[in-house]
This record gives sequence, structure tokens and C-alpha cells, in this order.
Amino acid sequence: MASEEASLRALESLMTEFFHNCTTNERKREIEELLNNFAQQIGAWRFCLYFLSSTRNDYVMMYSLTVFENLINKMWLGVPSQDKMEIRSCLPKLLLAHHKTLPYFIRNKLCKVIVDIGRQDWPMFYHDFFTNILQLIQSPVTTPLGLIMLKTTSEELACPREDLSVARKEELRKLLLDQVQTVLGLLTGILESIWDKHSATAATPPPSPTSGESGDLLSSLLQSPSAAKLLNQPIPILDTDSEYVCSLALECLAHLFSWIPLSTSITPSLLTTIFHFARFGCDTRVRKMPSVNGSSQTTVLGPERGRLGVLAMACINELMSKNCVPMEFEEYLLRMFQQTFYLLQKITKENNAHTVKSRLEELDESYIEKFTDFLRLFVSVHLRRIESYSQFPVVEFLALLFKYTFHQPTHEGYFSCLDIWTLFLDYLTSKIKSRLADKEAVLNRYEDALVLLLTEVLNRIQFRYNQAQLEELDDETLDDDQTEWQRYLRQSLEVVAKVMELLPTHAFSTLFPVLQDNLEVYLGLQQFVVTSGTGHRLNITAENDCRRLHCSLRDLSSLLQAVGRLAEYFTGDVFAARFNDALTVVERLVKVTLYGSQIKLYNIETAVPSVLKPDLIDVHAQSLAALQAYTHWLAQFYSEVHRQNPEQFVSLVSTALEAITPLISNKVQEKLLLSACHLLVSLATTVRPVFLINIPAVQKVFTRITDTSAQRLPDKAQVLVCRALSNVLLLPWPNLPEGEQQWAVRSTNHASLVSALTREYRQLKATAILPQRKVQLEDTKVIIHQTLSVLEDIVESISGESTKSRQICYQSLQESVQVSLALFPAFIHQSDVTDEMLSFFLTLFQGLRVQMGVPFTEQIIQTFLNMFTREQLAESILHEGSTGCRVVEKFLKILQVVVQEPGQVFKPFLPSVISLCMEQVYPIIAERSSPDVKAELFELLFRVLHHNWRYFFKSSVLASVQRGVAEEQMENEAQFSAIMQAFGQSFLQPDIHLFKQNLFYLETLNTKQKLYHKKIFRTTMLFQFVNVLLQVLVHKSHDLLQEEIGIATYNMASVDFDGFYSAFLPEFLASCDGVDSNQKNVLGRNFKMDRDLPSFTQNVHRLVNDLRYYRLCNDSLPPGTVKL
Repeated sequence: MASEEASLRALESLMTEFFHNCTTNERKREIEELLNNFAQQIGAWRFCLYFLSSTRNDYVMMYSLTVFENLINKMWLGVPSQDKMEIRSCLPKLLLAHHKTLPYFIRNKLCKVIVDIGRQDWPMFYHDFFTNILQLIQSPVTTPLGLIMLKTTSEELACPREDLSVARKEELRKLLLDQVQTVLGLLTGILESIWDKHSATAATPPPSPTSGESGDLLSSLLQSPSAAKLLNQPIPILDTDSEYVCSLALECLAHLFSWIPLSTSITPSLLTTIFHFARFGCDTRVRKMPSVNGSSQTTVLGPERGRLGVLAMACINELMSKNCVPMEFEEYLLRMFQQTFYLLQKITKENNAHTVKSRLEELDESYIEKFTDFLRLFVSVHLRRIESYSQFPVVEFLALLFKYTFHQPTHEGYFSCLDIWTLFLDYLTSKIKSRLADKEAVLNRYEDALVLLLTEVLNRIQFRYNQAQLEELDDETLDDDQTEWQRYLRQSLEVVAKVMELLPTHAFSTLFPVLQDNLEVYLGLQQFVVTSGTGHRLNITAENDCRRLHCSLRDLSSLLQAVGRLAEYFTGDVFAARFNDALTVVERLVKVTLYGSQIKLYNIETAVPSVLKPDLIDVHAQSLAALQAYTHWLAQFYSEVHRQNPEQFVSLVSTALEAITPLISNKVQEKLLLSACHLLVSLATTVRPVFLINIPAVQKVFTRITDTSAQRLPDKAQVLVCRALSNVLLLPWPNLPEGEQQWAVRSTNHASLVSALTREYRQLKATAILPQRKVQLEDTKVIIHQTLSVLEDIVESISGESTKSRQICYQSLQESVQVSLALFPAFIHQSDVTDEMLSFFLTLFQGLRVQMGVPFTEQIIQTFLNMFTREQLAESILHEGSTGCRVVEKFLKILQVVVQEPGQVFKPFLPSVISLCMEQVYPIIAERSSPDVKAELFELLFRVLHHNWRYFFKSSVLASVQRGVAEEQMENEAQFSAIMQAFGQSFLQPDIHLFKQNLFYLETLNTKQKLYHKKIFRTTMLFQFVNVLLQVLVHKSHDLLQEEIGIATYNMASVDFDGFYSAFLPEFLASCDGVDSNQKNVLGRNFKMDRDLPSFTQNVHRLVNDLRYYRLCNDSLPPGTVKL
């Protein structure tokens, strides 16, 4: 015994030393190695058993349990059966003897170790494993322990990890399902008996005048007075032990519900009991509890009781989240909804003492969260099922949801509820689209609820009604490209838009008057503008007035966004029906934008500049953005009236341009400047009026942009204005025949516009070849950047337009393109410049390759191919970081466009493109772990194959008819094999995105061109690929792609099933190391010769799982084990 005793003392001091904060990492590693070596010894478990029963040191106990865990999960197969019996009998005894005194984490770990044994040995060698658990649960002293064991069993056995064979996993699941009814019965009994025992002692409070809870709504929900009465019983007060047992029982139920199918073993009495406990979450009152000696003591319902409510709701949500509901379970579901809505009614009930909001604030946050989850599941999964029950009052439910939504204590809670309304509105919209016949009836049923919702959501975004809450929202920090305030507004406006889609007239008549009110304030500011020495000043100074103005401006800004969001509901088929409403809106918006630009509110001095100035700028910017949203409506208006009397239309557009042009200036704040530019682009691109070019305001902008002495606008604005001016000249006018398009004049004007924009750039050609000083080089880079960003944008914006537009565009650009090509070699070592140039060329190839013509295109490609030598590529990829890689990626993208071009024009480039890929780029990146350049390279190789199949396979239709089977001639075989080899290599690398992309490319080539059926692939590559894919599954390196890999394996194997089953599979198994011949035979036998996709992929996953399991078992056998 002394040796065990001594070992224990040594272990305790090692553990204390290990966790001491003065121990060095070096020493920790030594100790760790020592402990690992000790654990690996055969028979170490005997020491650990002694340690567990003789120590009070937590670290030592935890270590000893880890040794057992390792033994059971990794070495169990090699443990002698006598030892196994001893372990199976000792550990449960230890647990029973010490479970009350052990720290909870040690107790739970010991439970898990015992369950691990059950997972291996029950029922064959450990037949009383489950009956022991049931006995523990039934004996009051050990109920908590039994429940912990039960929950651990559910976690570890129902969905075990991969260290079991598939057959064993299926067996365990079946064994557990056989026990479900018994277990659920036991759990129901425990919860019911505790509830009943404590209900009897809970004093029933006298009925208060406000507790008319069995009102009409409740009766209609529950359909029976007795159920309502049951749920109205007071909540019992539980002692700590009972509370603990209930929480364990509910945790068990939640886990069981996550995997057992919905069936009648989930009885009505169990459901009712769970709902009883769900009430713990929504009861916040303080209760008097009579004490033993007659005096009364106050017990506050502590957080523990709230937790029971949370756990009960978790059980309910597990059941709710199952989409597949058997017929016999539907009635139970209905009962569940009824009971939950009783709770919802309880939570949202107002009485004299509490407002709804203060009630919700008092509830546990997790409870509210779970309740919201329940409502979301109800609406998204079950509403369509339940709505058809005549006895389920959907409208009353919406009324409760409304109260619940608009009294949420937190912003997050409110967002979650808005999501639920969005789901409901989507459901309603799709229901109406599918049942056009009774559309009116459906809408009438919900109309009142929707109008209420709309009004309340609109109130919530206005400072006038909701200032305190809105001021809490952060409008500074960006999260996912939006601030908290922007997210709040956007989600609210989505709800408004969805209601607008269902009830357009109601929505408009609700929103427009509110907008009008705030517009009156804004338009009335003119009377307070006074001229002072330095300029204009807003003569509103009283603090209260400034605050009210601030709120009104913020609201106006939000309502302008709302009006903009609704623009899409005035166009298309409803244009004529809603014409007057839309016209009213557009007239107001045009008036407001002009007013802002004329009295220059953005430059005005105010009493509180830090607040009011941004407000005024924002309103002005939002009015322009809202008007921009109506450009599609304006375009439709133009096409309706251009023949008759377009005066009204002309006046709207001209006035809008008068509002825009004063803002196109460096003196205007960027937010406002960009809004004006975007509106100008939309008028030029979407509306395209014939008279745009003749409007003095537009001509003024032309002059400003082409005047080299004028200061250049900020980059973004400059690009947008140039796009607008270019589009005015290039885009065909709507509603006019080709003969009236005045192309000649427009072409001349466009040429002079581009000439003015590129004057400095074109002068670089002469000097670029000379060596430049650093300062000079920086200036040159600025000119290149500014010019190319404008030109690239001009090309991109017309790339989808008519041939005529693209022709004129290319004529104007031709000289600049040639300059760019001449400059390219001079800047090949400046990767930032090369990057911009290649971006420009890529855009040219995508939009104007036909207009550039073959000879010039060839010249460009040849220049690039000459410049990107092996050395240059290596320099870019290896030494210039991300910019260098981007340059190479753009070059490969240009080649992707080239190899996709149909016809014979660019076919001569194929050999040099393939050799660039395979001999220059691929060797540089193949061995690098970084994903840079790889995705683009493989996309290029895929395009080479996909669009140039005949370059490799010259099968003619005639030959295939004559032979009956197309045994195609193969050309360029070496290049094809090299490309396939590269694809195969990419599957051996860890990058999961590349793996997914390349697998998709191979599958596409198979679908479109029958890649796997080609002789060369079938005979030399097919089973190499299958082998690689299976190895990837075995190594679990790309587990997220299991399904895709399984399908691809099937598609490859199905080309030659006979070969797969007779040759490949036996060879694959023969080459597997770590498994013996008997196990290989079992693996082969279990792989059934199925030829359909589901069965085949199931067989693949079974093979992979069991192969891993056998290897694990074999690794766990002690060295020198003889296997027969």
C-alpha cells in the first residue's frame, strides 16, 4: 500500500506545483510528459482508483478521471475482461458513496466516465447500466444523481461522436428509443409529484378585482374552462432541493426532445406539466410563506425560480422546432400553442400596479429570449398549419404579439420581434399570391392589425414619440457597415414596406400626412434666416426650440427614407392606379431639394452647430436620395407622356437639376455632394430625357468638369459626375427611333469630353520612358490613378448597352487605351500602378473587346504575355505581398475573358495561355499554403477546358454515329493531363474554399462535357481521384464538404461501377494501413453493391466511419497483442 500512498503524495505535490503561478512553462511541460507517461502504463487505472477514493485534491481527482476516460475511449478493446468487470463495478460504487461530497464538476466527470463504459459495453457486458440509472431516479435520495446520469447518457449515446462503428451507433439509438416511454413517464411523475406536493401547501390568494383572467380571450384560446382554471392555480413555492430536481428533470427533457421523434409517448399530461413550469418565468410577485412557528416570512421569487421557466421554455422550443409533425401529434401542438398563448397573455397583462413594459423588465432576460424564440418558431414553422383550425384565434394572437413587441425592454428584444412580424408579413404575402380568389377576405381579416402595426412602427422611429429610446441608439460605431441607429431604421422600414405591399392605400395615407407635418417645419425655416456679417444665420436660439427643431429634422430625415423605400410600389402595373399619389410625392421632393439648395441650409450658421448643422445636411441629402428612388417612376412617366404633353415631366426634371447643380462643388460637404451626384447619375442613366443636354444647369456641369483650371472634385464625386455626363451622350434615348438619336453630334461631344478628361494622361506617353525622380513619379501616379478610375467607370457603366453606345465610347477612348499599353512596361515594377492598369484593361476586355478589334487585342495580350515572365511573376507573387498577387490575379482574369470568347479569333493564344499557367504560374504557387492567385488560376484552367473542349477532344458527330460509341481523338494530351494533375493536387491541400471550387469545376465539366466518361480520364485518372476523395473523408480535413465529396465520388464511380466494386474497392482496402485483414473483409462486406446515389453515399460514409473506428481500436491495443 505504501507505494500507492507514496504515489498519491507525489502526484498531489506535482499537481500543486503544475498549477502554481510561479511554475515555468518549461517545468509544466516536464510535469505534463511525466503524467502522460504514467497514464499510458498498463494498470495505471488501479492507482487512479486508489487516488480517487483517498484524495481530496480536485486536480488529482480530475487527472485520475482523465486516465479512466482515455482508457475507456481509446484502449478499452485491449483491457482484459477481468479488469473491465472490476472497473464496471468499482466506479459506480465510488460514485454512490461520494456523490454528495464531491465537487459538482468531479461528480459530472465521473458520471461521464461511467456512461462512456455503457456506450462501449451496454447491454452485452454491462446489462444493468440503464436499469441502474432508472433505479437511481426512482429512489428519492439519489434522484438528482440519476437525472445527471440520464442527461449524460442522452448526450453521449443518442448522437455519439465518430469513435464508434455505424452498426453500434444504430444499435445504441434503437436501445435508447426502446427506453423513451419509460423515461418520459418517470420524468413526468417527478415533475407532477413535486408540483402537486407544493401546490397543496401554497395558500390561494383572494381573487383581486383585476384578475379577471378567465376572460373571453382565454376561454377562446383554451376551449375549456377546466384547463383555464388549472393554469390559474397559484404557483407553488419550492424548497431548494425540489427546485434542483425539477431543473435537472427539465434539462433532461430538453435534451431528449432534441433527438426523439414527435410521437404519442410525449403525453398531454407531460406537456401540461412542462407548461406549469413555464409559468415560473412569468411570475414576478413576492409571496408570503407561512413558517413553522407561525410567523410569516417573505420569500422573493429568486433567479432560480425564473430559471425553471427558462428551462421549461427550452423544452417547448425543442418540440416547436421540428417541422415534421405526425397527424396524431397535431392536436397536442394545438394544445401547446393554446397554453403558451395563455402565458403570453399573462406576460402582457396590464393592471394598476404594472405597465406591460415594467412587467417585462422584471422578467429574466433569458426567459424573454426563449419566449421570443417560441413566437418565431410558431410563426415560421407552424402558423400555416394552425391558421386553418377554426378554434384558433389568430387575430387575437396578433394582438398579444403586438403588445409583446412594443413593450420590449431592450432594443435587441424589439429587433427580434420585428423579425417575427417580417416572417408573418412574408407568410401573408405568399398566401395572397397563391390564393388570388379570396385575396380580399384574407386581407380584411388582418387589415386592422396591419394598420396598427404600421402606425406603431412609424411612431417608434420618430423622436416626437420615442425620443428617450432613440437617443440611446449609437449612430457612430459601424458594425457590419451600419450603425445601431441605421440598423434600427432599416429594419423598421422593411416592415413598413411589407405592409405597403399588402395595403398600399392605407400605408400611403398613414405615412404621407406625417411627412407633411415635418416638411412644414423644414420649409418654414426660411423666415428665420437672417443675413449677418459672415453670411446667413438661423435665428433660432432658445434651447427648447433648438431641441424641438433637432427632433423634427431627425424625424424628417427618417420619413424621407421611408418614402424612398416605398418608391417601388408605384411603378409597373400599378403606375396608372397610383399615379396621383406618386406625383404628389415627387412634386414635394423636387420642391424640398430645390429649397435646400437655394437657401443653402448646408452652409448656414446655427446656435448649436455640432447638432443642427449635421441635421440640416442630412435632411438635404436624404431628400435627394428619396428623389433618386423615384427615378424609375419618372422613367415610366416619361414613356407614358413623351408624345402628348410632357410639360409637367420637363418641369420636374429641370427643377431637380436646378437643385443638383449648385451642390456639385468642393465647398459642399461630401455626404451632400455624393447624394447630388448619385441623383444626377440616375437621371442620366435611368430616365434619359432627350432634353437633358440642353438644360443650362447640365451644360454648367460640363464646363466645370472639362475646365482644367477648376479644382477637381473628390475622387468618388468626380467619377460619378463623369459617368453621368458620359451617359448623357452615350445612352440611347428611350421612345425614339434610331434615326432621331443624333449619334453624330453626340459622338463629337463625347470625344471632346474624354479628350478634356485625359489631357494630362495622354501627355505622359512622351515622358514615361525616361527615368523619373521620386517626386515626379508620385505626381505621375496621381494622374494615372485619377484618369483610369474615371475611364474604367465610364466603360463599366455602358458595358451592357447597345453596340452603338459601345462603339462611340471606344472611339473616344482609343488614344488613351494605346497610351496605357505604351506606359505599361515602364511601370511593371510598380505593382500599385500595374494593378490599376490591369483593372482598366480587364474592364475594357469585359465591355469593349468586340469594339477593340482582333489585331489590337492580340497586341495587348502579347504585350502582357511578354511582360509576365517567370521572374516577373515570382517577384509579384512572392515579394510584393497582396498588391503583387492582385496584379497576377487581374492578369489571369483578363485571360479568362479571352479564353471564353466564342469563335476562332483568340484560339491561337490557347497554347501560350496554358503554358503560362502550367509552366510559369503553377510551379510558383503549387507549394505555397497561401490561397492567393490559386482560385483565379484554377478558374482560368476550368474556362480553358470548358470553352475550348474541342482543343482537346475532336469528336465529330459523324464519327460517333459511325462507331456507335464516341471514341474521340485526343489532342494536346500532355497539357490535359497536366491540368488534371493540378486539380488532383489541389485536393491534397488544406484550403477548403479552393477544394470546394475545384470539385464544383470537375462536376460541371462532367455534367456539360462528360469528363469522367472520357477514355483518358476513365483509364488513367478516375480511381486516383476517387482514392484522393476517400482519403480526404477519412482524414476529416474537409468535413464541411462531406456531402459534396460523397456525390462527386458517386458520379466518378458510376462511370464504371463494375471496376469500382471488383477492382478499386478491394485495392483501396488492401492499401489501408492500421486495419487487419479480418476488419478489411468486414468493411468490404458492409459496402453493399448499391448503384443509386443515396445508398452509395451512405455506404461511403459508413466505410469512412468504420475505417476510422477500427484504426482507433487497433491503436488502443497493448503492444504485442496477438490477433487471431
